[in-house]
Amino acid sequence: MRTFKKGGIHPPENKITADIGIEILPTPDIVTILLSQHLGKPAKPVVKKKQKVKKGQLIAEADGFISAHIHATTSGMVKSIDERVSSPAGQFSQAVVIESDGQEEWADGLNIDIDYESLSREEKLRKIQDAGIVGMGGAGFPAHVKLNPPPEKKVDTFILNGAECEPFLTTDHRLMLEKPEEILKGLDIAASFFDKDIKVYIGIEANKADAIKIMEERTQGTRFEVVPLKAKFPQGCEKQLINTVTGRVLAEGQLPFDVGCLVHNVATIYAIYEAVAKNKPLIERVFTVSGMEINSRKNLRATLGTKITDIVDYCGGVTDEINQVIVGGPMMGKAQFTFDVPITKTTSGILFINNRGLERSRERACIRCGKCVEVCPQGLQPWIMTDLARLNQFELLPAYGLNDCMECGSCTFVCPANRDIVHWIKYAKVMNTRQKR
Repeated sequence: MRTFKKGGIHPPENKITADIGIEILPTPDIVTILLSQHLGKPAKPVVKKKQKVKKGQLIAEADGFISAHIHATTSGMVKSIDERVSSPAGQFSQAVVIESDGQEEWADGLNIDIDYESLSREEKLRKIQDAGIVGMGGAGFPAHVKLNPPPEKKVDTFILNGAECEPFLTTDHRLMLEKPEEILKGLDIAASFFDKDIKVYIGIEANKADAIKIMEERTQGTRFEVVPLKAKFPQGCEKQLINTVTGRVLAEGQLPFDVGCLVHNVATIYAIYEAVAKNKPLIERVFTVSGMEINSRKNLRATLGTKITDIVDYCGGVTDEINQVIVGGPMMGKAQFTFDVPITKTTSGILFINNRGLERSRERACIRCGKCVEVCPQGLQPWIMTDLARLNQFELLPAYGLNDCMECGSCTFVCPANRDIVHWIKYAKVMNTRQKR
């Protein structure tokens, strides 16, 4: 069973929704569509208050090379265009708020079957760009940019990321079980941007044996190769997945195409299929609703802009024991301070947690045990970075690989001194950036 060479941990998997099929969440009466759902500059609104819009209509256009279009996720009227909470840190983003008319009427020419196999490379790339597809595993990097690397970068290996190594999350798992044909067509579309002899791998962790089986059955006699992976966190991160599948190592500052590779996760590939084969923009996504403090755990497909409060109501409410809500997984997700936050293109899960029995004891001095170094998948020295951050010596941190840290949380997970290592590294990144400015 393949895995990456350096570090990693195996936290409790808690894949308690793995056997629950994807359910469609009805569109709420009001959707709040953030204009910053991707890496790069927020999109610029192209609609006005009280304007009627149709489902899939462009409501905000990409503002620059690293940006992405945003579309109406329901038909109705633009209620407002204003600032809304977009992050757990209290940051705000401009948002288009649409009041649904209940008709779900698509804009002309969208969500229809088209003869995509006759399209040229440029036409397919344009459809992906027009659909506003971004990396849906969490990074949010615009897909049309990723699929069109500089001409001097020769990509010879394409990897479909089906690892889904975060505990609780089962979004990609369910998509592979329920939409295998569409995913493989999307993979074929994405691979078609490169040379015909490109190697195409599908990496799936061993705890998804049913997904491995169905993908192996569907890929017999094709150029696709399914690669079973050892269940280990953070197997799904690009650098680790590339190392696992190909043995190649990304040096500091390198991107996947620097070693001839390109990686997309399952949800993104499914969205690419819908964009190219059905002319459908990215206006909805599948995500996992889990944790012990939500009354009904589900895998849901919902329109972007649906708020957590609407999801809680649909899932029967939460228990009195809840004390934390996390968007994403428990290792790399972000705790929320309000239910008034909408889902976005990068929302892979929402977890409802009671962590009172798991409270960390008081932080103690580092005992130099080296456990954080042992589990770091990037081969860094987290304890040193934490010490420097606490001493406000931010200018020294880049030499220790500060920007290579993925904030995966493995170091914090194993620290016997209960040091909040990731917190200090995140703080150091912010302060280091401020010093440079």
